[in-house]
Amino acid sequence: MDDVLKDDLTRHLTHGRDALLWKLEGLSEYDVRRPVVRTGTNLLGLVKHLACVEASYFGAVFGRPFGEPLPWWDSDADVNSDMWATAQESRDDIVGLYRRACVHADATIAALDLDTAGEVPWWTPDGRITLHRMLVHVIAETHRHAGHADIVRELVDGRAGFMRGGGNLPPWQQDAWSTHWDRLEDAAREADDAAASW
Repeated sequence: MDDVLKDDLTRHLTHGRDALLWKLEGLSEYDVRRPVVRTGTNLLGLVKHLACVEASYFGAVFGRPFGEPLPWWDSDADVNSDMWATAQESRDDIVGLYRRACVHADATIAALDLDTAGEVPWWTPDGRITLHRMLVHVIAETHRHAGHADIVRELVDGRAGFMRGGGNLPPWQQDAWSTHWDRLEDAAREADDAAASW
């Protein structure tokens, strides 16, 4: 039963990883790096962050160090340095790091039982966590950031959806999306006006 559960969890993690990476496809170096919201969220930074997450949480936490430096997570690193790419860090370098971190994570997941204990001292008073709980955590974090990437990509060039080609969105043309936008805007204004009397 544990193997079935592990396979299911790993499949969900892989789907999130794939959704994140395809958001970079077809974009310029500028567009994969540029911040589009006030907090600076950007596509390549999300990949860099999740590379650190996978390498650390499925690495040292379970006594299986990743083997490559992750200077952005050092205690003396600049705040948020794992959330953006410098001009000297290439897209290929960061995507390659993410892929290697995922391979390392998959090896850890395959090698250990779901009830194997790891240690994340900054999480809980005793720092203990099981592989099962860590898988659930990283799946949630990966999908959360894939959702961020979806919004960022839509702001950059209008492409949206969980999978290549949209997949989970209505197959509308631009005029249908404009009509939909207008309907939502009207409903929001109407609700705002009505709220005064609630």
